[in-house]
Amino acid sequence: MTHPAICLPTLIAHRGYSAAAPENTLTAVRAAHQAGATWVELDVQLLGDGTPVIWHDSDINRCSDQRGELASLTWQQAQQLDVGSWFGDAFAGERMASLEAMLALLNELNMGVNLEIKVNKGRDPIALVETVLPVVLAALPAERLIVSSFDAQALARCRLIAPKEALALGVLFGSIPPTWRSQCEAVEAFSIHPHWPRLKHTQAAAMRRDGYEILCYTANDPGAFESRWNWGIASAITDEPEAFQRYLNNRRQHG
Repeated sequence: MTHPAICLPTLIAHRGYSAAAPENTLTAVRAAHQAGATWVELDVQLLGDGTPVIWHDSDINRCSDQRGELASLTWQQAQQLDVGSWFGDAFAGERMASLEAMLALLNELNMGVNLEIKVNKGRDPIALVETVLPVVLAALPAERLIVSSFDAQALARCRLIAPKEALALGVLFGSIPPTWRSQCEAVEAFSIHPHWPRLKHTQAAAMRRDGYEILCYTANDPGAFESRWNWGIASAITDEPEAFQRYLNNRRQHG
């Protein structure tokens, strides 16, 4: 059996169109769609009451009008937060997105998602996966979904729940460890998601030989990234999908 028939786009909008709207919000995903992006990368975590939400940090300090730990909030409390004003006055009153609302929007817009299982310090990866994954698998077709994580336990539990033909898994790396191959084989990974400046050409070549798709994060300088396309990179995950696309279009016209 093979992986789902995923058609990866050249560009994936990081946390939605996070250069144009507050990251990981419904508004950021709509902005990505309006800018022509067909896939987004998003983060999912649990609130203290077990509600799955689209959020990156372990706290609410950076991206809301209040302070505190995400793990101490109930859904009712989370809905009182303004998660837009920090980005700009035009986004005042934006609310934290539940996983359920985000999945509904992705289906409405027919978008694909690279959903990161975000295991922040002290949080339980197993509880997160067991809450999130069944909901996601029920909502999205396999061709529009990659679930990724830095956390080996989370990825292993994902694979226990769904076989590789039903779920594409991506392994996230900062620096590529010597054990990257065994880590990917252990979860029958579809893709590898490296921090792009740390990826070496020889590593990329080995990954491609082994049949893995490579999705690089977070690429915001299309000129600096340009040489990497020749390495067989499938997708660049970017805060700036429009600027990146303009650069690529211009390169093609004058290539």
